[in-house]
Amino acid sequence: MKKIVLILTFFSVMTTIGFSQLDFDFDKELRLGFQLSPSFSWMTTDDNLINGNGTNLGLKLGMMSEYYFRENYAIVSGLNFAFNQGGTLRHEQGGNFWPKSELSDLALNELPDGVNLKYHIQYLEIPFGLKMRTREFGYLRYFAEIPLFSLGFKLQARGDVEGTSSLDRERENITEDVNLFNLTWGFGGGIQYALSENTALIAGIIYRQGFTDVTDDAALKADMTRENSKATINSITIRFGFLF
Repeated sequence: MKKIVLILTFFSVMTTIGFSQLDFDFDKELRLGFQLSPSFSWMTTDDNLINGNGTNLGLKLGMMSEYYFRENYAIVSGLNFAFNQGGTLRHEQGGNFWPKSELSDLALNELPDGVNLKYHIQYLEIPFGLKMRTREFGYLRYFAEIPLFSLGFKLQARGDVEGTSSLDRERENITEDVNLFNLTWGFGGGIQYALSENTALIAGIIYRQGFTDVTDDAALKADMTRENSKATINSITIRFGFLF
């Protein structure tokens, strides 16, 4: 709760700073663009019996926006579709980990010890953060985005069961067992190359760490105790985009 309060406070302060500088000369201060960026995501938990065991290759596709309230300082935001986010979790102790979902086989409600569960989650993301850039060196600028927050809204979730031989499955619908929201924070940096006066190529790398629990805590372990670990998604995104 304290982390969420701090994030909301940051949003409020940055919005106040940005809008206090507005002269509404949007032709100069507002820039829009789009990105097509591969991402690598993985999951971690706070339970020693549930450990990350694999990485997802995903894609982030969407719109970027930057509003410069000073020459080299901007508030950044956008709207992105994030495909195939998640990772693999190895459960040392078996159980019923997707109890709310209608799985293809009732036997999947009693998974054995050592099972691997792979998550494929699609989000609609709204990032928000602060960008700082250098002066221009020829056609190049260097930039950093820190802090960078992102609120994700779950669109769908699929899951694979691995390591059980006869019970292995792919693309089970587990939407009901994944929480609706995913809040992350992170930082990144890169280069901005001017193609013309109003067009620039963006390339960079961004690291994000999850704040909120991705999985619903309705699962039961084999000993009938509740599986209430906090599972978060971390990711590295290789950003490629254009600004206009």
